[in-house]
Amino acid sequence: MNKTLFAPESTTTTLFAVVGNPWALLGCYLLVMNLIAFFVFGLDKWKAKYKQTHEKTRRVPEKTLFLLAALGGSVGALLGMRVWRHKTLHKSFRFGIPAILVLQIIIPAGLWLYWNVIR
Repeated sequence: MNKTLFAPESTTTTLFAVVGNPWALLGCYLLVMNLIAFFVFGLDKWKAKYKQTHEKTRRVPEKTLFLLAALGGSVGALLGMRVWRHKTLHKSFRFGIPAILVLQIIIPAGLWLYWNVIR
């Protein structure tokens, strides 16, 4: 008795485009991180309003908000600040989040320039 492995008759090109392409994986990662950062800013704003009436609500630490931005969610964090009107009066957020975004643009651009033009 000869046993063969099951092989699908057709493959989906969409799955290969995401799994087989590192740029698509990076894009999916950045999309997810930005959505998480955006909604965590909204959650923290809601908790800030809710805490005025209830004392047991735990807020999201500022380190966590900065970490989400540094891990690729800087656009979502910046949009979350604007949409939810949260942390806009804090100088560390008003200047820190855009600085993280600028670094996340300049560093890859500089590496690309170095590897493709200068070298």
